[in-house]
Amino acid sequence: MSGLFGQTSAAASTNTTGDISKDVALTSPPEDGISDLKFSPQSEHLAVSSWDKKVRIYEINASGGSEGKALFEHEQPVLGCCWSKDGTKVVGAGADKAARMMDLSSGNTTTAQQVAAHDAPIRCARFVDIPNQQSQMLVTGSWDKTIKYWDLRQSTPVASVSCQERVYSLDVMNTLLVIATADRYIDIVNLSDPAKFYKTIQSPLKWQTRVVTCFNDGSGFAVGSIEGRCAIQYVEDKDSSANFSFKCHRSTRSGVNNNNTDVYSVNAISFHPQHGTFSTAGSDGTFHFWDKDAKHRLKGYPEVGGSITATDFNRTGNIFAYSVSYDWSKGYAANTPQTVNKVMLHAVTGDECKPRPKTGGRK
Repeated sequence: MSGLFGQTSAAASTNTTGDISKDVALTSPPEDGISDLKFSPQSEHLAVSSWDKKVRIYEINASGGSEGKALFEHEQPVLGCCWSKDGTKVVGAGADKAARMMDLSSGNTTTAQQVAAHDAPIRCARFVDIPNQQSQMLVTGSWDKTIKYWDLRQSTPVASVSCQERVYSLDVMNTLLVIATADRYIDIVNLSDPAKFYKTIQSPLKWQTRVVTCFNDGSGFAVGSIEGRCAIQYVEDKDSSANFSFKCHRSTRSGVNNNNTDVYSVNAISFHPQHGTFSTAGSDGTFHFWDKDAKHRLKGYPEVGGSITATDFNRTGNIFAYSVSYDWSKGYAANTPQTVNKVMLHAVTGDECKPRPKTGGRK
């Protein structure tokens, strides 16, 4: 977008290496590790959840400037956040075993009401549209090995579904709900029948799942793991020939023993809302844009100064937000007061995220 963040083109970037020199830092970021961030589907507002027990809502302007507009607190670290479809409500998923919601349409900017409860920390939450239901519902996934559906007008869940293990990640698109748990289980739900699993698979990746994100058309999902791999997985067996996985977020050590490779966790995957291309971001502090249909890497970006813990595109796809923060991959001892906590806004320009013509080749 011409003029966004003062950029007029994708200058200072090459065909395969992107430019982060003009990325803009969010004003007054969280004071502790950043767990999640999500753009509003209706406006240029960004919700950011943090281990400092807070969910913050910022307004982003066309020059990349940001201003805090609202904030609410949990009793323990907040592990995830999400928006309602109409952009009026923000929910935080907390280690305090509660989901809390702020209704921005009420003018309230400091307090949230509890709308969900589990027997263990809630790792993630999403608003969902259940067919034949008049209002959006909330689905929460917890380390108590359940997902629960909530009608926000009621204090008890409409339904509770037991998973095989602790819920690590979940995402929704149209009638597709995908839940990733410990022990590499992935549960697939058709929201036309939300109280049962349509299908359960083991992750095609060999190690712990960090993130699942649905395709824009709801036909499948991407999986990221701690082993520096990403998998593209379709729901229906008829499309299984299009499933594949690829290595990413790895680096080869230079020197005499140059066959040694450092492998980093894939912490975040986000799909571009217009083009259907996607990003991966990891513990190595880099992010990349990919075209799953052409099996091609579009752009790779320089290391940003710390692990990237969360990412999201805004509703038009011209801003890519990423958080630089400690991701707990080395335990609590490595989280020092000097650890950086920031959210950066990257203007998506030129052909950075546009899909490539299909060539049949790999990246």
